[in-house]
Amino acid sequence: MAPFAGLAQTAPKVYRIGVLSTDKPLPQSISGAIVRALASHGYIPGRNVALDFRASGDQWEQLPQLAKDLVASNADVILTFSCPAAVAAKNATRTIPIVVTESGGDPVATGLVKSLSRPTSNITGVSDMAIELAPKRLELLKEMVPTLRTVAMLWDVNDLGMTLRYQAAADAARTMGVRVQPLGVREPDDFDEAFASMVRDPPDAILMVSDALTRLNRRRVYEFASEHRLPSTYERPDYVHEGGLSAYSPDVDEIYDRATYLIDRILKGSKPADLPFEQPTRFHLSINLQTAKALGITVPDSVTTRADDVIE
Repeated sequence: MAPFAGLAQTAPKVYRIGVLSTDKPLPQSISGAIVRALASHGYIPGRNVALDFRASGDQWEQLPQLAKDLVASNADVILTFSCPAAVAAKNATRTIPIVVTESGGDPVATGLVKSLSRPTSNITGVSDMAIELAPKRLELLKEMVPTLRTVAMLWDVNDLGMTLRYQAAADAARTMGVRVQPLGVREPDDFDEAFASMVRDPPDAILMVSDALTRLNRRRVYEFASEHRLPSTYERPDYVHEGGLSAYSPDVDEIYDRATYLIDRILKGSKPADLPFEQPTRFHLSINLQTAKALGITVPDSVTTRADDVIE
């Protein structure tokens, strides 16, 4: 029995990471980035870490119970995606560390933490800087569509983080002298009214703020934009691969590498309150030239040369 006892003593501890999201299922680009980031820090699912995914889809009323389930499962850390998921986790526990991503752009404005430099309590994370990036997306759109006068903005009004993103984009548009057509949605049926509004009052382009609701209905937006020859800009590069015109976003791999770094620090004994919120330093510009050609848009060389991802 002695050799078996020795094996038991050296077996690695398996940490439990609860993952709470509104995206159902979690996009492959994100789940893949998480697994790669964990591996880079020495955490291999099935060996020394177990991932427990819980997602609500557009049934946000499930989030509080899903968060409680993760707490009851004795998770060592809870990793969240989206502002509603972060709020649900915060309300479910004051002791289990929470690492937040995709918080809506400003964790202070959404009430998650009191300060980015000193988060306090049991929460830290990585800001997606969505509010700061809103002007960049509009400047890019204006560069490709110089005649831009009106931009329709689609966002989920039930999500405070998404509303803050919309407001930042709207403020940037007004600064540029562009009229905003606000099209807030709460459920899938609202997209029909949003499309009808754009038929009655045609914009020059569409900006869509990305959350679970808009992601689940994104193909309807692609189809409407294509049918009505409307340039569209997004917050995720995979939307451009699916037919959107452009996207400007933080580098996904960096976001989850930094989130995993924070998780690693916590598992090694650091307190979330002592770990400042991080911000991305790398950003990703995606352009779909096939979509541009279909819309009759000539993308300037100044845009394509800056692009990290050009779909021919």
